[in-house]
Amino acid sequence: MNQPIYVTQPYLPPLEEFIPYLQEIWVNKILTNGGPFHQQLEKELCDYLGVKHISLFTNGTIALVTALQALRITGEVITTPYSFVATAHSLLWNGIKPVFVDVDPKTLNLDPARIEAAITPQTTAIMPVHVYGHPCDVDAIQKIADNYNLKVIYDAAHAFGVQCHCGSVLNHGDLSVLSFHATKVFNTFEGGAIVCPDEKTKQRIDHLKNFGFVDEVTVVAPGINGKMSEFNAALGLLQLKHIDSALARRKQIDATYREQLAGVKGIHCLGDAGEAQSNHAYFPILVQPDYPLSRDALYQKLKDNGIHGRRYFYPLISDFPMYRGMLSAQRGNLPVAAAAAATVLCLPIYPALTPEAQKRVIDIIRGA
Repeated sequence: MNQPIYVTQPYLPPLEEFIPYLQEIWVNKILTNGGPFHQQLEKELCDYLGVKHISLFTNGTIALVTALQALRITGEVITTPYSFVATAHSLLWNGIKPVFVDVDPKTLNLDPARIEAAITPQTTAIMPVHVYGHPCDVDAIQKIADNYNLKVIYDAAHAFGVQCHCGSVLNHGDLSVLSFHATKVFNTFEGGAIVCPDEKTKQRIDHLKNFGFVDEVTVVAPGINGKMSEFNAALGLLQLKHIDSALARRKQIDATYREQLAGVKGIHCLGDAGEAQSNHAYFPILVQPDYPLSRDALYQKLKDNGIHGRRYFYPLISDFPMYRGMLSAQRGNLPVAAAAAATVLCLPIYPALTPEAQKRVIDIIRGA
């Protein structure tokens, strides 16, 4: 019987490699609160990612919430409806109104050409998402932000290790927020981080993620408990030793899909982000009307054969009850995002996906 195939599986290094880290945690009895593994992972991530400062978090959602607090964002923030719900939820948690803008049809990232029309006197920031790890048009977005004196916070949950035209895409905007959830390219079981440009901003973020404490008797802000544990940090350090081989395997899987699905009528592979840019975090296809099955029928057929794809991102964030009453959430304002949500299907891609398992996926799509 064939084993189930999921859209992604967390990469787990050999257990014997993790044992020495556990032993050190047991010996030094430091479990959290910026312990030695936590400090080491921050340094090694800065080196690997090519960024100046990074602050580790318990997960990416708390990191998003804290990033908005760190920049004192209020009022309205322009963002995308085509993302995981945490993007917009982080705004509501801070009492901020999300304003949804449609996406670019080629990348499914926030469309810079539509941002200016959504700016009001209450707008204080833009929160784009590097969807599937494909870089946003960072220059166009920054130009708009500079013209209107807006902050830019990137939801970079998918963008670990992604490069743009001038180096790490994480260096763009005022802050970038990473997720290290188990489904991500780089994971710490659960985790996240904020990338920031200077020591002063990092210090404020570090205070906010630790209840606002500066020292034992001084609290300077209504912070939250967002600290990463030593266990998660240790796993991250071990993951970094294997990340390059994991990315190389993802690239191979991506190339095979593109080659084998190129001639399938009605299946559109979203454009590759480019040789030097993509981390191949996901492999989305758009199931078009001339394919024999609808997107949902193909999703079900794969599922019936033990292949669990995901409809990332369906429904749109703007379709959920807490958002759909907003003017910017109306479907007529978001035609590109709505069309993508109705046709997208992410296929399995992860380092342990075998050629035989990938062939099962491809054969079902080709044989529909």
